[in-house]
Amino acid sequence: MRFHLRPVQFVDSPVTQADGAVARLAGGLQWFAGYEVIEAGKRRTIPVTEVATLGEHAVRLHAAITAPRPPLHLGERTLRLDQPLVAGILNVTPDSFSDGGGYGDDPAAAAAAGVDMAAAGAALIDLGGESTRPGAAAVWEGDEIARILPVVERLARSGTPVSIDTRKAAVMRAALAAGAHIVNDVSALLWDDEALGVVAAAACPVVLMHSPDPKQGGHARTGYRDVLTEVFDWLEARIAAVVAAGVDRARIVVDPGIGFGKTLAENLALINGLAIFHGLGCAIMLGASRKRMIGALDHEAPVAERLGGSLTLALKGAEAGVQILRVHDVKASVQALRVWRGLRDQALVGG
Repeated sequence: MRFHLRPVQFVDSPVTQADGAVARLAGGLQWFAGYEVIEAGKRRTIPVTEVATLGEHAVRLHAAITAPRPPLHLGERTLRLDQPLVAGILNVTPDSFSDGGGYGDDPAAAAAAGVDMAAAGAALIDLGGESTRPGAAAVWEGDEIARILPVVERLARSGTPVSIDTRKAAVMRAALAAGAHIVNDVSALLWDDEALGVVAAAACPVVLMHSPDPKQGGHARTGYRDVLTEVFDWLEARIAAVVAAGVDRARIVVDPGIGFGKTLAENLALINGLAIFHGLGCAIMLGASRKRMIGALDHEAPVAERLGGSLTLALKGAEAGVQILRVHDVKASVQALRVWRGLRDQALVGG
């Protein structure tokens, strides 16, 4: 019977552990001593040392969970994935839920904001020209290209790595030709039938986000029996299809799709269980910044007052070994991660 493994029992340092008693998570800064085995709706915990007793499937999952993630090569820049990185969100839309309309029709101002985020510590800028919030109006690809293209060109000239947040093949082509390096698609290359071919031909990294209804916008309610394992299985199948179409698995990043067609309880379960997604053998992106779940947990706090919750979720991601944290508040998030990294470094030397 099929089962899943989630790393649990994280330890401060492998130094104080017996040889083989702990494993390193995805070649990063976290070490763990046990697995939660999720099978037929039941959960039990075993030591890492006993994983081989579960058979070949468990051995393959363990290998995927512990293997270092290869770096992402973005033109002349290389992003190492052995520690959490920040991707700064830059929207050039009039109706984004968080910062829509902030730059109007001023691509120079938008690009300057992106450069400022990079200077504040963002490893890349995630640029979007179409809102994917619930109920957002569809945007014609020509309008989306007109919004993002002058910003991509300016950021590329400045040497700032750019990911393009879009579902449309034409927008992907235009952005990549203008100097973007990564495609970030909330529909996992399923909304536009040509998108997968664009990514395969470009041989660029791609972020595949879980969506319950990628053709419709990503916000349908599904009614999960176990959201953690069902999202895992969906992403696993999508990775297999994308690899079969010619995309190098080493260039795939996965995103569990926080806030897309999921209830508050389901979002919380995904974040608590993030470490399970290392079993996919790909880097992980977490996009939880300023999302509705924060307001739901704090007296309906408006978007502009969700910094504390956003930082909490970013640090929860770091604790789970997430490699890329997609955030609005770059400076605060980078500072939080630097302090977290200092704590990890001290723990790893046994102090």
